[in-house]
Amino acid sequence: YVAAIRAADLGREVTLIEENERLGGVCLTEGCIPSKTIIHAVELMDEIRAAKKMGITASDLKLDPRALRQWTESVVDGLTRGVAGLLSKRGVNVIHGRAVFDGPRSLRIEGAEVSGVDFKHCIIATGSRINEIPPAYDLPVWSSADALCIPSVPGSLLVVGGGYIGLEMGTAYAGLGSSVTMVEFFPRLLMGADPDLVKVVVRQAEKRFSSIQVDSKVVGIEKTTAGFAVTVEREGARTTGEFEQVLVAVGRRPNTDRLGLEKAGVMVDAAGIITVDEQTRTTASGIHAIGDVTPGPMLAHKASREGKVAAEVISGEPSAFDNRAIPAVVFTDPEISWVGLTEREAAEQGREVTVGRFPLAALGRARTVGRTDGFVKVISEPGSGLILGAAMVGLRASELIAEATLAIEMGATLEDLLVTIHPHPTMSEAMMEAAEAAAGSPVHISASRG
Repeated sequence: YVAAIRAADLGREVTLIEENERLGGVCLTEGCIPSKTIIHAVELMDEIRAAKKMGITASDLKLDPRALRQWTESVVDGLTRGVAGLLSKRGVNVIHGRAVFDGPRSLRIEGAEVSGVDFKHCIIATGSRINEIPPAYDLPVWSSADALCIPSVPGSLLVVGGGYIGLEMGTAYAGLGSSVTMVEFFPRLLMGADPDLVKVVVRQAEKRFSSIQVDSKVVGIEKTTAGFAVTVEREGARTTGEFEQVLVAVGRRPNTDRLGLEKAGVMVDAAGIITVDEQTRTTASGIHAIGDVTPGPMLAHKASREGKVAAEVISGEPSAFDNRAIPAVVFTDPEISWVGLTEREAAEQGREVTVGRFPLAALGRARTVGRTDGFVKVISEPGSGLILGAAMVGLRASELIAEATLAIEMGATLEDLLVTIHPHPTMSEAMMEAAEAAAGSPVHISASRG
């Protein structure tokens, strides 16, 4: 919808074809918006409980799943109606149905009053869908979309997958009252993030979850009268446990099959990813692609930026997706965020970097709110001090990462960050403090700790 709005603002005649009844895409309707609404409710309960050490006591604290479900739905509904209103004001023609290419300049539309459309330019923005695991086929296990509807709060919940979706949902349901067990195929959780960041989150997850099993694989799921019997294999040994519900969160795949891309001349790789250039052009003239169907992280903010680029290129504007940094956020407790070069990537590339770390335990604002778990680190180029990356784990890490993203986009150096006056006392000071540590001039920690 972002691409449609931008194209309309640039004077294009725009038709948007959407298979689902509600507009907004996966993030808005069954992804990040409902998940963060639920996570916020759980965090709010945790904060109220934690306030006891500050002298604040709340009695009879409980959560009503039905009311939370209604609140979450109202948030999503309000935003989807807002999107529909924006499109209407721009004069975008919205067709609800499934579009399939039947030629290089035409689409047939299934399930709509309009049988098809011809186009001069087309933007493919069909997103991605949840992966499944073979043992779960045809069984009433939950996907992340199911879990976000809060159909129930199971007494025991097995989460299959220790990526960001699994961890966010596991944390949410543990907060709602479920006994959560997590099974992850890889040696550690959140394989995409630096281990030192993940370690802080795992410490908290271990307090909330009943069990975390890494290097493990689900090899069998059977429906029982009480729920599900799940067999897990680790190092050749198999164990079977009973769970009231199973949540499968093992990643996503691009929605590029069953689109008739071969009839349009659009090339995809073995994983179903569409090849694009910096102007979002595919291998077929006049056809662009954005979002989860293209290379790179499957993130809504990346897709929105690509959507604007595609609309501008189609309209003859000098635009390109040449962004140097795409921030990533995991809404666990505490939150994790990172952008640019990571320490893990630098090590894999054999690249020398300077790393400055600042613990939140030394930050005034973190102490005032009683949330000192975590740290901020800034990764820079030796000599020049050019900022290459940043990462953080702690309270409001999702909000703080934007400053580091701007710094990388602007080609900022450590000097730029550390001389920029940050308001005191705030969480944002941690970024300045980490830059000072990287530059070898920390004030609030010893130089050896930086």
